[in-house]
Formats: sequence, C-alpha cells, structure tokens
Amino acid sequence: MGSVTKIDEEIREDEEEAQAKVEIWKYIFGFTNMAVVKCAIELGIADAIENNEGPMTLSELSSSLGCAPSSLYRIMRFLVHHSIFKEKPSSQGTTVYVQTALSRRLLKKGEKSMVGLLLFESSHVMMAPWHNLSSRVLNDNNSPFEGAHGDDIWKYALANPAHSKLIDDAMACDAKLVVPEIVEGCPEVFDGVKTLVDVGGGNGTTLQMLVKAFPCIQGINFDLPHVVSAAPESEGVQHVGGDFFQSVPKADAAFLMWVLHDWNDEECIQILKNCKEAIQSDKGKVIIVEAVVGEEKGDKLEFVRLMLDMVMMSHTDAGKERTSKEWEYVLKEAGFSSYTIKPIRAVQSVIVASP
Repeated sequence: MGSVTKIDEEIREDEEEAQAKVEIWKYIFGFTNMAVVKCAIELGIADAIENNEGPMTLSELSSSLGCAPSSLYRIMRFLVHHSIFKEKPSSQGTTVYVQTALSRRLLKKGEKSMVGLLLFESSHVMMAPWHNLSSRVLNDNNSPFEGAHGDDIWKYALANPAHSKLIDDAMACDAKLVVPEIVEGCPEVFDGVKTLVDVGGGNGTTLQMLVKAFPCIQGINFDLPHVVSAAPESEGVQHVGGDFFQSVPKADAAFLMWVLHDWNDEECIQILKNCKEAIQSDKGKVIIVEAVVGEEKGDKLEFVRLMLDMVMMSHTDAGKERTSKEWEYVLKEAGFSSYTIKPIRAVQSVIVASP
C-alpha cells in the first residue's frame, strides 16, 4: 500500500510540475493581454467590423483602419487565439474576421462596452503604482499611487482633468452594466423612494438610469464640485457639489456604488454616518452596491473581486474589498440596526442598510 501511495504522489508531483511549466508564462507575459486589447480599442478594430455590418478580410480591415497588414495580422492572430474575435472562411475562399460577444465589449459606444474601464485601468497613470505594490505590503502606510505620482488618486484627479474624466468614464461604463442588473434583480429596494441621493455619483450616469427606470424618483447627484461641474444636465437629476466626509444632501434614500471600497473602515463609517443622517425618516435606507468577497463558493466572478482587492491596494491609500463580516462591522459601527445582502448578476452585490 505504501509503495502505491508513493507512486501516486510522484505522479501528482509530475503533473503539477508539468502544469507549472505552462502556467508560469501567464505571469511572465500576462501584461500582453491588456496591452493588445488596448491596442485593439485604440485602432478601432471592433468598431470597424461593426460599422461594416459584416465580416472583413485582413485587407479590408487594414484599409479601413489605415494600418500595415502584416502588423495587423499579428494582432488579429493573438486576438483570435484568445477568442476575442473569430475567423472563418468566406464564400470566396478567403479568411474573414467576425465579431464575438467578447469583441463587442470593445466597441467604443456599444451597449455592453467595457472600453471606459479598460482605458482607465490600462492608462500610464494607473499602471505605474503596480511597480510599488510590494512597498505597500512591507509598510501599510505606503501608498503605491502616491509613491508613483506624489499625491493620492483624488488630489491627482483634481489637478489633472483628463484623468478625472477617465475615472468618470470608467464608473459610467460600469454603471451601464450593473444598473440594469440592480433594476431587474432587486427593484423592490426602491419602493417608496421619492428622493434618492447618489453619493459619489460622478457624472450622473447611474442616477440617470435609475430615474429612467423609476420615474417617480427625484435624483440628487452628489460629488466633489469639480466633478459635478462637468456633469451633463439630465431631467430628474440635480447636481450638487460637496464633500461626503462633511455631510450628504437630505433624501429618502442614499445610494453608493463603488465608493466605500476606496476607503478604510474609519472613513467608511464616517461616510455611512453622514448618509444615515441624510435619510429623512425611519423608513429611509442606504443602498450600497459593492463587492462582497467570499460570499458564494463557485461564483464565476470571485476572481474579479480578488483582483479588485489588489487594485484597491495599488490605487488607494487604504481601500479594500470586504467580506460580509467586514461589511457587518462598518455598518454596525455607523449605527445601522439591520442590513441585507442580495447578490445580483454582477461583481457587486446590493447591500441595503436600515437605521
């Protein structure tokens, strides 16, 4: 029996070693996936095929984009290998490229476009802090972003309007994907809500979508003055500038999406206390749309939540993605008597906190 066990162990070790020889290359050259996808967005490959309303040959695509066929072929070969685009034979016997569900997420104005998030996370500004990640682990007071740029991300955005717009575009991109899942998955959280303040609402995309889905709601888009000053006007939405560490405008309910993960527990508690003060009655609520780490085993999006936690470590001073117990702690410390967590078909869940 002992010899059989030893043989099994040796086989397992050989299999692990064989797998490691392959897997390690994903980490050595892992950056190429993001870089090539960014290249595809900048070239407008998906847009060209979409505008053509049908498959395109390499010659047609290179002519449309104004680029060298030989270089474009290598880019397309990589993207096809990763199933971002597909190739198939045409009736004339040539090879043509066609869209996939994944490539349509690279459309600059597509309904399911992820371009805003991709261009934000792949920007030079957001990539530089990753080179300082180990300094954060060695000393929790070290901010990789500040190490790279001299200021935290919010001060940097204030001084650099182009980067501030990248942030707004990225958050709007996420809102277009997540808000429909909120509306479909838990519309009841907006029952009885006549006024809703979106705390840290950026350019107002989220609130515009919620007001459209629930026309009885009057929306208040609340963010830093320089952010709301650039927000477009929208029916049913009032833009208000301020600082959520100081106070939050009064409303029946406060809404926060991808805000609290940017801050440490003490800062979250302060924001939540201000939201609790802002809701106008005992029936008021605070609606939080954030990731909840480790909530459901086998969830296909859990790897995204874990990557986002690394993003928080790299890009914020003390932000993090939280487990349900960590959410319970900040909510109770902020004075909420009860809360519920409801998963939706997204990276985030909907957390509803009651006074």
